[in-house]
Amino acid sequence: MASSSSASTSARGGGGSDQPSQPQQRRLMRTQTAGNLGETIFDSEVVPSSLQEIAPILRVANEVEKSNARVAYLCRFYAFEKAHRLDPTSSGRGVRQFKTALLQRLERENDPTLMGRVKKSDAREMQSFYQHYYKKYIQALQNAADKADRAQLTKAYQTANVLFEVLKAVNMTQSMELDREILDVQDKVAEKTEYYVPYNILPLDPDSANQAIMRYPEIQAAVLALRNTRGLPWPKDYQKKKDEDILDWLQAMFGFQKHNVSNQREHLVLLLANVHIRQFPKPDQQPKLDERALTEVMKKLFKNYKKWCKYLGRKSSLWLPTIQQEVQQRKLLYMGLYLLIWGEAANLRFMPECLCYIYHHMAFELYGMLAGNVSPMTGENVKPAYGGEKEAFLTKVVTPIYKVIAKEAERSKKGRSKHSQWRNYDDINEYFWSVDCFRLGWPMRADAEFFCLSTEQIRQNNGSLNQENKASKDRWVGKVNFVEIRSFWHIFRSFDRMWSFFILCLQAMIIVAWNGTGEPTAIFSSDVFKKVLSVFITAAILKLGQAVLDVILGWKAQRSMSFHVKLRYIFKVVSAATWVIVLPVTYAYTWENPPGFAQTIKSWFGNNSSSPSLFILAVIMYLSPNMLAAILFLFPFIRRFLERSNYKIVMLMMWWSQPRLYVGRGMHESTFSLFKYTMFWVLLIVTKLAFSYYIEIKPLVAPTKAIMEVRITTFQWHEFFPRAKNNIGVVIALWAPIILVYFMDAQIWYAIFSTLFGGIYGAFRRLGEIRTLGMLRSRFESLPAAFNASLIPEEKTEPKKKGLKATFSFSSKFVPITSNKGKEAARFAQLWNKIITSFREEDLISNREMDLLLVPYWADRELDLIQWPPFLLASKIPIALDMAKDSNGKDGELKKRIANDNYMSCAVRESYALFKNIIKFLVQGNREKRIIEKIFSEVDPLIANETIIREYKMSALPSLYDLFVKLIKYLLDNKQEDRDQVVILFQDMLEVVTRDIMMEDPGPGPNIQLVRVNPPWT
Repeated sequence: MASSSSASTSARGGGGSDQPSQPQQRRLMRTQTAGNLGETIFDSEVVPSSLQEIAPILRVANEVEKSNARVAYLCRFYAFEKAHRLDPTSSGRGVRQFKTALLQRLERENDPTLMGRVKKSDAREMQSFYQHYYKKYIQALQNAADKADRAQLTKAYQTANVLFEVLKAVNMTQSMELDREILDVQDKVAEKTEYYVPYNILPLDPDSANQAIMRYPEIQAAVLALRNTRGLPWPKDYQKKKDEDILDWLQAMFGFQKHNVSNQREHLVLLLANVHIRQFPKPDQQPKLDERALTEVMKKLFKNYKKWCKYLGRKSSLWLPTIQQEVQQRKLLYMGLYLLIWGEAANLRFMPECLCYIYHHMAFELYGMLAGNVSPMTGENVKPAYGGEKEAFLTKVVTPIYKVIAKEAERSKKGRSKHSQWRNYDDINEYFWSVDCFRLGWPMRADAEFFCLSTEQIRQNNGSLNQENKASKDRWVGKVNFVEIRSFWHIFRSFDRMWSFFILCLQAMIIVAWNGTGEPTAIFSSDVFKKVLSVFITAAILKLGQAVLDVILGWKAQRSMSFHVKLRYIFKVVSAATWVIVLPVTYAYTWENPPGFAQTIKSWFGNNSSSPSLFILAVIMYLSPNMLAAILFLFPFIRRFLERSNYKIVMLMMWWSQPRLYVGRGMHESTFSLFKYTMFWVLLIVTKLAFSYYIEIKPLVAPTKAIMEVRITTFQWHEFFPRAKNNIGVVIALWAPIILVYFMDAQIWYAIFSTLFGGIYGAFRRLGEIRTLGMLRSRFESLPAAFNASLIPEEKTEPKKKGLKATFSFSSKFVPITSNKGKEAARFAQLWNKIITSFREEDLISNREMDLLLVPYWADRELDLIQWPPFLLASKIPIALDMAKDSNGKDGELKKRIANDNYMSCAVRESYALFKNIIKFLVQGNREKRIIEKIFSEVDPLIANETIIREYKMSALPSLYDLFVKLIKYLLDNKQEDRDQVVILFQDMLEVVTRDIMMEDPGPGPNIQLVRVNPPWT
C-alpha cells in the first residue's frame, strides 16, 4: 500500500473532477472498487464512509481548481495525508482503492500545477490565495448593502476555514510561521463561522437581523423574549457570546447537545410567533410577546405532563415566581427545557410518560436553581443531578434508558419470543403509569428494578446464574398491565357479552316455545315467567366462567400487577361464585313445588314456604352494577367525567368496572352517536331473534317432544347413550346444527343491516353521487363549494348544523361557486392539484392527462372569472366558433346560447384574453403596436355592446382560429428557425382580421416583426 511518505512535498499532485458536487453524500460503489477508478471518484461527495472528514477538503479543491490549480492540488494532497492518518491500514471498504487512485493522480498532476505556480513556494502560494479569497469573497459579501445571500456567506466562511487548515499544514511542512495578519483574519473567520451555520427556517445569528423572515414583528417579539437572561446564574467557567438566550443557559446547566438547542430554539420561536400573531393580527399592535400566547403554548405543551401528575397524585414542578416581571422568563424556561428534553430523547418519544418523569425532576432542579435552594446533602446551592458537561443529558439520561430498550429488543429474538418474555416501548412506558416509578429515583439508581435483566438474559450474558443474579431476576419489572396469551379462549373473552346475551336469549326462547302455546305472549303467564327467570342463574354461571377466564389469561402478568388489580380479580371470582350459590337457592323458593334441580336445592335448605320476593330482591342486587353501567352508557358525558376524576370515591366506584389505566380514559362518543349505534344493534338483534325464534327454534319444539315420547327398545346400530332417557342422542343431533346456525347467523344479519344502513346513510351524505366522467364535468362547478363547506373551518359567527338534521338532510346542496369567490376557488385548486399530482406520482395518469386535469394556479384579475381545468374546456372553442359562424348576426341569441354553458363562456373569455396577451407580447415596433391596439380598441366596445356579430363577418373566424393554433404550436416548439414562419403567420392573421372579418379596404399593411420567439412562460 502506498503511503503518504512515498510522495515528497515537491511531488505533490492532485486533481478533481470538473463536475459539480452532488447535494447528497454517497458511498463508494462496489463497481468503483472492483475496476478502473476514473477521476470522478475524487468528487467530494463520493469518498468512502470511513473518510468522510476529508469530504469538505475535496469539495474546496473542486471549487478553487479553476482559479488556482496549485491550491486545489495542495488541498487534495492534504486530504490524502489526512486520509492516511484516519485509516493508516486501509481497513475500510474502498479506502485502499481510493488512496491508490488519489496518489496516482497527485503524482500525475504535480508537475503541471508546479509550473503554473505564481509564488516561489507552496506556502507563499497558499497565503496569497487565502488573502485573495478573503478579500474577494468574504469582505465583498460582508460589505454589500443587503449583506448578500446568507447561503453564500456561510459557504465562503466554511471554504476559508478549510483553506486555513491546508495553509497551516503546508507551512508546517516547510517550517514557516504564519503572518500575524493572516492569524487575525482567521480569528475573524472563526468567529463568524460560529454564527453562519446551517438552519432550518430562522437565521438567528446576529448578522441575520436584516433577513426578510426576521423582520416580522411576531418573530422579533418571540426572539427578544427568549434573549431575556436577566438574573440567571451562569456557570463560573462559562464564556458568554453575543445574543445569549435562555436556551443557551439551559444547555450550559443541563448539558444538551448544540444542534438540539438550535433546532428547539427555532421550534419555540415559531410556536410563540404563530400563537402571538393570532392574538394580534395587526402589526401595529405587537409591542412585545403577549402573555396569552405564552399561556396557550404552555397549556398545549404541558397538557399531558399535568394530567400525568394528577393521575399519580403528585404536584407538578411548574412553580411560577410571585414577581410578575419574572413570570414570562420562567414560563419560557419551562417550555424550553421541555422541548430540549423532547428534541434529544430520540426513540424515548415513544414513551411520553417516561419523558414526563424525566421532565418532572429536571424542572424541579430548574426551580431549585432559580429559587436559590440549598441541597441538604452538600450544603451548597442546588445543581443539576447530572451536571452540565457536554452532552451530559444524552450520555447520562437517555443512553441508560435506551440500553434497557435495546436489551429488551434483543430478547424478542426478532419477534420469535413469547410476548410475556420481553417488553416493547409501550410495556416499558407503562412502568411510569404507577407511583412505583418514583422508586427509580433521581439521579436514577443503576440498581433499580427498572434496569434489572431477566434470568434468561443474564444467562446469555454471563453463562451462569449466581445468587445475586437470581435476586435480580425476581426484580425484573416485566409486563405491567397486560401480557398477551395466544389462545382460542380470547374469542369468548373478547366477545363475552355477545356470547352471554345469545345464550340467555336462547334459553328464554326455548322455555317460551316449550311451554304453553309457544307464542311470545306466553311469557306473561306466571309459570312461564318463573321459568324464564332462570336465565339469571345461567347469567351468574357465565359470569363466574368469565371471571375465572380473566384470571387464567392474565396469570402471567400477576407478578407485575399492583395489589389493587389483584384484589379486583379475587373479588370478581368470589362475587361471581357467591351469586352462583345465592341465585339458585332463592330461585328454588319461588316455587311451591319446584321442578327438577330446584326441588333438590330446596330440600337442602329446608322445605319452607315459597318466597318469590326474595329472588326478585337478589336479582335486583345482582343487576345493580349493570344498571349503573347502562346509565353511564346512555350518558357518556357522565362516564367521561367519572373516568377522568381523581377523587377516591369515584376511583373506587370505577375500579370495580375496569382497571384504572392512564390512557384511554374518557374516550367516548357523543350521545347522538351512541343513540345511532344502539338503534342499529337493537333493530339487528330484534330481527335476528325473531327470525331465530319463528324459523329455527319454534318449529323444532314439536318434533323434539315427539322424539322424546317415542320408546325404542331395539337398536339396529350401536347405542351411544345406552342409559340416556328420552332419546337424548337424537335430540342433540337434531338441535346441534340449529344451535350453531343460531350463534353464527349474526354475521349474516350484520352484513344485511350494514348494507342497508350504509346505503341509506351514504345516499343522504351524497356518497358516490358522481360516478362517470360526464357527471364529473357537469357537477365540477359545485365541487369548490362542497370542499369549502365540508373541509374548511367555518367562521365563528356561522352556526353549525349538528345532529339528525345535519346527517339526514338534502338541504345541503352545494351551489356553483361564483366569480367573486376567489379565495374559495384557490383553496380548492390546491387540494385538487395535490390529488392529481399524487395520481401522476403513482403513475396512474400520464403527463398529458395531468396537464388536462390540473386547475391553473395563476389568475387574470381582468377576467374576473374562475379558471377551470382544461379537460372541462376541451372542444368548447370549436363549438363556439361554429355557433358564431351560423349566428346570422343575432348577438343576443349567441350570447344566450354561450351563457347556458358556463364552461363554454369561460373558455371563450379565457381564449380571447390569452389571444390578446400573446399578440401584445410578441409584436414589436411602435407603428405595429398602434395598429394592434387600434384593432382591439374597435373590437372590445362591440363585444361590450353585443353588436360584434352584426358589424363583423364571423364566417372567417375559423380561419383565424386555425392560424392561432399554428402560432401556439410554434411557440411550444420554441425553435429559432421558425421565427420567419411566425412572422408570416402574424401577417396572415392580420389579413384575415382586417379583410375577411372587419371587411376593410385593402391597403399597405404594417411590416409586423417579433420581439421574441420564446413563449411567455419560458
